Amino acid sequence: MSKCPEAAHVLENVLDFEKWSRAHFPGNRYDVMTTNIAESLNSILMDEREYPVSYIFNSIAKKFGEKFRERHAFVGGKENIFVPFAERILRDNKSASDSLYVCNPNWVLNEYTVFRNGVTAKVNLLERSCSCQKFDLMKMSYDHAMAALRAKYGDGEDYGNSIYDYSSPIYKAESYLLAYSEAINVVPPEAEWTMPQELVDTKISPPPYDPKLGRKKVKHTKGVGETFKSKRRNRCSICKKFRHKITTCRMGIKS
Repeated sequence: MSKCPEAAHVLENVLDFEKWSRAHFPGNRYDVMTTNIAESLNSILMDEREYPVSYIFNSIAKKFGEKFRERHAFVGGKENIFVPFAERILRDNKSASDSLYVCNPNWVLNEYTVFRNGVTAKVNLLERSCSCQKFDLMKMSYDHAMAALRAKYGDGEDYGNSIYDYSSPIYKAESYLLAYSEAINVVPPEAEWTMPQELVDTKISPPPYDPKLGRKKVKHTKGVGETFKSKRRNRCSICKKFRHKITTCRMGIKS
């Protein structure tokens, strides 16, 4: 910024912060909400990349079917309103909100100011937003929002219900079970495929391929509990230290 004050002026005064600063991005964080999910899926399907296309789809269907049944049974066997992970977060936030001080200086409905250890946060329950951005991004009642809800509803049953009402329904157990209720069909044998005649008569040539000499490199992925041996490092026979040899040892030069 100091090297280019003109650019700093445009970023701070002309453009909005949410257009170039991830901390002020109004929606869900795309790097965490999408990129990490895609990378996790790639790591699960590491071995299937070498399979034929039809086997890849069948392997995906098998793995996802196992995951669907496992997670459906795990959440379906509990009586929580939210999934267990979300319930644990709500309990931690509820405990953290007990030490917060809340006031409504302007007596504006659904707008509260929360204080803790010199940190001030402004909560708007109507818009479901907070100046710390946690309420906006995660769509869940965090400690600041819970303190504001306690100030509005008191410590009775309405307060407990409001914690779930002001959180996104995507965390509900019923939404979770609905997401894992669909069946994934496998690819039938090629003899059972039904294809239009124009596709059968069409000849598709394989893409051009330039094979490289030598053995194909395959990246080895470490399994659970597997460790790789570290590469051999040079060790000096004079000072017994690593990263250099006897010919470059300072002790050897001095002698």
